[in-house]
Parts: sequence; structure tokens; C-alpha cells
Amino acid sequence: MTGWLKVVGLGPGPEDWLTPEARRDLAEATDLVGYFPYVERVPPGPQVRHASDNRVELDRARFALDLAAQGRRVAVVSGGDPGIFAMAAAVFEALDDPGAPAAWRDVPLAVDPGLSAMQAAAARAGAPLGHDFCAISLSDNLKPWEVVLKRLRLAAEADFVIALYNPISRARPWQLGAAFDALREIRAPETPIVLGRAIGRPDEALTVTSLGTVDPAQADMRTLVIIGASHTRLVARADGQPWVYTPRHYRG
Repeated sequence: MTGWLKVVGLGPGPEDWLTPEARRDLAEATDLVGYFPYVERVPPGPQVRHASDNRVELDRARFALDLAAQGRRVAVVSGGDPGIFAMAAAVFEALDDPGAPAAWRDVPLAVDPGLSAMQAAAARAGAPLGHDFCAISLSDNLKPWEVVLKRLRLAAEADFVIALYNPISRARPWQLGAAFDALREIRAPETPIVLGRAIGRPDEALTVTSLGTVDPAQADMRTLVIIGASHTRLVARADGQPWVYTPRHYRG
């Protein structure tokens, strides 16, 4: 049996958001490797499931490469898009290690893109990513907080729309508040803020607020935060919560 490794994006929510390519590769895989909640999201099947904790990405990648080198068909699963703060980078980092087994280089390897959390939240809100934007992870597990803060400030000064991943957790309860404080030194209080929580899931919630009034307690680890640019606009709609969009024409 010829092995392969596919890094598969599950999207952020319902099965309807799973691509046909990802669905096919999951069905053909002999083994599923991933973080517990993502492995559980894959519909039941004959695949052997190898679930692990969230902080062992490199170990998980090495394990998957070993399985594939042994002839297994391995799907490494990630929520959202696997190339955005997810497992695709971990797999390539493991492969790039000078001490990596030579057999890993012979494994057929591909990445199946998925719908990202920021795309899902943006679609629910309107079109806040309609002009130049960037994505920043607030987690300092893999990079210093000083680097996070510097990038956030520079992005704000450059007037990008900013999508914030990993905004808050029990281990990092203060960082989103610190990020908002840093942004308030640069951006106007009326800057639109979108909080998209568990978008696509039964308990999804979308909140549109402003930089001057947003409370970090409104977010959790399942929240994608979008900070508007100076020209991001609100459009009133009947249900009271406005649409949010960033025009492609720059008026600044």
C-alpha cells in the first residue's frame, strides 16, 4: 500500500462548509491525526483515530509522517484552514528538521484548504475584509508577547483591517484587553469591532460593537475578532445589528 499524508481543513463549522476534496481525502484515509475536538468532528468511519492535546503540534506532525512513511494514508485534520495558524506549518516544520528521517521526504504530501474562521465571521458580518487586511494570533505560546504587540501596533498604524485569532483563554485572560488598549492609542473609538463566536455552530453569536465600548469579556477562545480600518463602514439593517463592510475604494 502506498502511503500519503494530506493536511485537511475541516472549516470552522458545519459539514456544508467542508470542501469536496477534503471530504474525499477523509473518506480514503486509513488514519486520522489531530487535536481531540477536530478528530471528533469527522463523521464516523473505518479510519483509525489518533487524537492528542493542542500543544503537541510538532509531535503530532512527526507521528503522522511516520505513519505515512509506513504506507498508511494519513489525514491530519485542522479546524478552519490548515495553513492559517494550524497544522500545515507544523508538518512542514517537522519535514524541514535536519534530523528528519529520509523516508519522510518520499511521502506524497498535500494540503487541502478549508474555509477559515475569519472568512466565516466576515461573511456573517457583511464584508469587513473587503480591503487590505492582516491576521494576527494573540497567543504568545509560540512567540513573545512583545512581538505580538509590535505587530498589532504596526498593523493599526498601517490602517489594515485586523483579524485576531486566539484572542483569549483561561491561561491568557488579560491579553485581549491589552490589545484593545494598544489599539485605542492609534484607532478612533468609533472603529467597528466584530466578535464572531463559534460561527457555523448551533451556539454561534455575532456581536458588532466599537473599539471604544468593546469588553474583552465578550470574547472567548472560540471567538474571531475583526477590527475595522479607518474607512470600515456600518450599514443599518432591519434587525438592528448593522452590516459591516470595508469599501474597496480607499477614501483615506
